[in-house]
Amino acid sequence: MSTAGSSHNPRPVSSNTTYALAAVAVVVIGFLVFAAFKWNKQAPTEVRNDGYGAVREAAVQVTTTPEGVIRLGRPDAAKTIEIFEDPICPACGVMETTFGQELAQKIDEGKLAVNYHLVAFLDAQSKSNDYSTRAVAANLCVAQAGSGATYSKFHEALFTKKQPEEGGPDLSNPALATLATESGAPEPVAACINNSAENEAAKTAAAKNLADLDARTGDKAATPAIYDGTTKIDWLDENWVVNLAP
Repeated sequence: MSTAGSSHNPRPVSSNTTYALAAVAVVVIGFLVFAAFKWNKQAPTEVRNDGYGAVREAAVQVTTTPEGVIRLGRPDAAKTIEIFEDPICPACGVMETTFGQELAQKIDEGKLAVNYHLVAFLDAQSKSNDYSTRAVAANLCVAQAGSGATYSKFHEALFTKKQPEEGGPDLSNPALATLATESGAPEPVAACINNSAENEAAKTAAAKNLADLDARTGDKAATPAIYDGTTKIDWLDENWVVNLAP
């Protein structure tokens, strides 16, 4: 079950009695049911710019920072926004399905670039117990090949039609490699994914990105989280993309 975002698990806490824990659990479950109901009613349902697809312009580049942030956009893009996502986060899938194509067009036009800060706090919610980390590693492999259009296709598929459900079967490394190849990535990218070449880098990047998000929120982080500088964007507002980049 998901609320307006998926939160990473807090550190374990102790309690004096089992009854106290049970009482807290009842309250928490009640809150989550209410929050999920509220989010489902508020979440946009109309796919924006449906039919545009992923980024298509050759001028759009993909680069990675030493910290593992993936930037997708023209070098001279008018505005760069920050998007924090976990590959298995259902709300991230909703956001990408609804607004991903609209974002792609703004990126093609040079009105927006996106810094993707990928996190992996939902590993335990995947059947393999490490899907988020492996998917972040696959993103790094694809991004390092340098094609903006290829990365956009891969990222779009990973968060939409290929996104696993929490607790359900997820994508193996060979499946992630196949998805990268189908998105246009060359053979070395498939080898990078199959050999888990970026897994350690992915763990480091995901931890740094999560720490960054925690620092921004001042509380437990939740995804998706979108920022224009230090201003948090309400992605439930159906006009947030056009408001950022008219």
